[in-house]
Amino acid sequence: MNQFSYLTKPIITNNPVTVQVLGLCSALAVTQSLLPALIMSLAVTLVLGFSGFVISLLRHWLPNSIRLILEMVIVGSAVIVTDEIIKTFAPDISQILTVFVGLIVTNCIILGRAESFAQNHSPGISLLDGIGNGIGYSLILILVGTVRELIGQGRLLNEVILPTITQGGWYLQNKFMALPASAFFIIGLIVWAIRSYSLNSTKQAESKQQRASK
Repeated sequence: MNQFSYLTKPIITNNPVTVQVLGLCSALAVTQSLLPALIMSLAVTLVLGFSGFVISLLRHWLPNSIRLILEMVIVGSAVIVTDEIIKTFAPDISQILTVFVGLIVTNCIILGRAESFAQNHSPGISLLDGIGNGIGYSLILILVGTVRELIGQGRLLNEVILPTITQGGWYLQNKFMALPASAFFIIGLIVWAIRSYSLNSTKQAESKQQRASK
């Protein structure tokens, strides 16, 4: 397999949210607006890349009896540093994200990639896999955050895009988009669209093969 594919495959083909159905809790909780989604996306991507690289680097020296504990220590250390950086440089966003940055350590994507991938691959490939999964996760968060903020508030990154009635404009805010349940429905539609596209692509490929074999 081409090494570059380890970076690109998790973005669409094996996306951690839409295909593996992991990391949904933060996707529902921090996507009310785009900026927190961006910060959370960056945090998860950094932790995924760092933890995958370090765990792969140490995989031959991690005793099986305490392997999971040590992996959690590595992930937890990366999360603490990331959380402190966000608190220092983006305190307002840190208040919005509240406990969810700290809960990255329990994100199924992180430990899943550590156990299923980093333990069996070289540090360089594990780094690419971590970053690829982080980008795939980020795309979903950014898309959901964009839809929720634009439709719910008429804004993007706190800039007015659709002037609301209260501002003398024409747009009526959709209050449903402020609820976490709206993210669930948006993600469901994304999953449906991607899987429908994949199914149609597979059927078209099979039809071409059948025609070519005749």
